[in-house]
Amino acid sequence: MRIAIDAMGGDYAPAQIVRGAVEGLQFLSADDELLLLGQEDAIRAHLPPEFASHRQIRVHHCPDVIAMDDSPVEALRQKKNSSIMIMVKLASERLVDAVISAGNTGACVAAAQLKMRTLGRVQRPGIAVVLPSFHGPLTVCDVGANVAPKPHHLLQYAQMASAYSEHVLKIQNPRVGLLSIGSEEVKGSPLVKLTHELLKRDPTVNFVGNVEGRDLFSGVCEVAVCDGFVGNVVLKLTEGLSDGIFKTISREIADESPELAKRFEPVVKKIWAKHDYSEHGGAPLLGVDGICIICHGSSDARAIKNAVRITIQYAKENLNRVFCDRLTEEEPANA
Repeated sequence: MRIAIDAMGGDYAPAQIVRGAVEGLQFLSADDELLLLGQEDAIRAHLPPEFASHRQIRVHHCPDVIAMDDSPVEALRQKKNSSIMIMVKLASERLVDAVISAGNTGACVAAAQLKMRTLGRVQRPGIAVVLPSFHGPLTVCDVGANVAPKPHHLLQYAQMASAYSEHVLKIQNPRVGLLSIGSEEVKGSPLVKLTHELLKRDPTVNFVGNVEGRDLFSGVCEVAVCDGFVGNVVLKLTEGLSDGIFKTISREIADESPELAKRFEPVVKKIWAKHDYSEHGGAPLLGVDGICIICHGSSDARAIKNAVRITIQYAKENLNRVFCDRLTEEEPANA
């Protein structure tokens, strides 16, 4: 398997990206390889000497860099030799089997749709992120790829995210909830109401109805579907709240007793590890013709290492074939 990694993408690129790629070698088989794309001098400056000539690591020079705050459309038009554009081009030509980036999400999604295209029955791809909860992993789709979807897009997200939850997270017959402002069927925007009807009629989805934001971590469903705008707000709110709670707990324990804080430190670290986004590595862009893993902009080496792991698992499960078998072929009327 050939995995292309955008070494210039992310807040801590290229240092943490390169380090994570090296750590990710542990998941590769003998015939697999990693291709690091970006400015060669910058990449090699952070590549440990013992890996400079490693047979499973190659460096591909890309002179342009798409910044995190660049306009996606303008960046793709003006920076055609960027690591993002080159890696998706290689994927479209089947010269690599998967791409990973912690860079500009909008540019990565747009480039993947432009070059890699979508699977035959997929109308719009969606980003599926795994959020940890007390009841197990929760898959939310979409979290930013499609901010103005049609009901049929959300139906396909439910179908694909269910398959992802089942095959990668090993959750049998995952329950699917539609994120809304109330659990009642009559509540929600026109988009939510129309999507509710589609999900209710689809025999391939274990639909449990509308779910509210407070239900996401209570164990009522293993998959939550929403538009990309709402999903991205949920994701960022969850990250901020989680970080704030852990900091508050740590500070309160330390203020109460330094000795107590020292005793609780291993426990707090263990809990944090279970709820850290880095543990899941990255979020797959479900529905593209290939494998595209989008990582958090602040991804460190551990996140990139785990992105390599989840990429290989995605490939082994042959998820794109599963998606093609499950997806609704034709768009229903008024959807």
